[in-house]
Amino acid sequence: MGFQFYETATLFFVYSFLAWLAETSVATIKEKDFKNRGFASGPFCFIYGFTVVLLTVFMQELKEDPVFLFLGSAAVATAVEWYTGKLLERMKQKKWWDYTGKRWNFDGYICLQYSLLWGLLGFLAISYGNDMVLVLYALLPDVIAKTAVWVLAAVGFIDVAGSLMSVYHMEEKLPRLFGWNLRLQQWTYRFAADVSARMEVRIDRSYPAIAQTGPQEPDVRQCSLVQLFWLFVIGAFLGDIVETVFCRATAGVWMSRSSLVWGPFSVVWGLAIALVTALLYKDRQKQEHHIFWVGVFLGGAYEYICSVFTEILFGKVFWDYSGMPFNLGGRINLLYCFFWGVAAVVWMKGLYPVMERFIHALLKKTGKALTGCMVVFMILDLSVSVLALIRYDTRVGGQEAVYRWEEAMDTYFDDGRMKRIYPNAIEQ
Repeated sequence: MGFQFYETATLFFVYSFLAWLAETSVATIKEKDFKNRGFASGPFCFIYGFTVVLLTVFMQELKEDPVFLFLGSAAVATAVEWYTGKLLERMKQKKWWDYTGKRWNFDGYICLQYSLLWGLLGFLAISYGNDMVLVLYALLPDVIAKTAVWVLAAVGFIDVAGSLMSVYHMEEKLPRLFGWNLRLQQWTYRFAADVSARMEVRIDRSYPAIAQTGPQEPDVRQCSLVQLFWLFVIGAFLGDIVETVFCRATAGVWMSRSSLVWGPFSVVWGLAIALVTALLYKDRQKQEHHIFWVGVFLGGAYEYICSVFTEILFGKVFWDYSGMPFNLGGRINLLYCFFWGVAAVVWMKGLYPVMERFIHALLKKTGKALTGCMVVFMILDLSVSVLALIRYDTRVGGQEAVYRWEEAMDTYFDDGRMKRIYPNAIEQ
């Protein structure tokens, strides 16, 4: 079942509100004091709405298989919770929630009991909840329903912007940033300071873990955006080489494993390397088994999402593990999930320190020139690859070239070349 924009937005806001209602009620009863849960100040926990939409898009194909739907929902939702916790920690240099006191917790951000709860909620939402919400949505007049979506979107945007302003203490920077006149500066400062103070108090009240763990010293060697970009490039290159050699060793053939039309780059691996480095940077000194299980669990969820996303976007399946044991929808399998774990350990404990020094030396010698050129090349490579894949799909469907870019794709990236670059692409 496909979902249109307004239907998807409705699911997002409805589940965000229901989650806020549940979280706030539980926290208030537990603490015997009102606790407005959620990053934003309004009656929404947007991370829940985002997660349900994510599950709806990526787990819809498992609707007829309750066991795999439950397991898949638990895995993907737990990954989102862990990613969110890590990102929020980088913003505030503190933990927003902490499950350290609970059994079977991992890194204090996720634990078994909540993962099982996520699986149950995902199963109920996809199997029953979405249909109920969309039936009620269909009863509303079209104008009212669409207007409500845009109003909620505007309110949510303002709310989240205010919360971010509080987190980064931007209230003093706004007047200087926009160069407003003195009177407007004074009004803006008072308003922004008041909003920021109120939101900061609310965040501290709703997430006592922040207040309890005092401020942490920031890591002066945190990954910069430039470093993460180069890690993406290096990871994409190394991932392509590893997959190519692995195919040669197991299947006996040399086969292109690149995601892009120019150069040996695997985007899935590049993004994975950049993401795991950013999120595990503070944990890089932990024991190998810690990093291994992070790689197994979150790497599997990441690969599953990438598989569904590329199929939705390009109408093709780029890998299929249906013939392997312990697979989930042919998108992931247990053996390769273990490979993700091994790769995480090898990267964080072995390769990353070397690459960190290499990137530092590279940037010191070349400055911004090489990085700028590489950014332009990767953007161009990604853009042309997307156009080539889109045209490849429409060409297979028998559609004649109409626009100049389609003619260019037919000329430079015909079916023969595309099959060499993407030998495993299966038409859906």
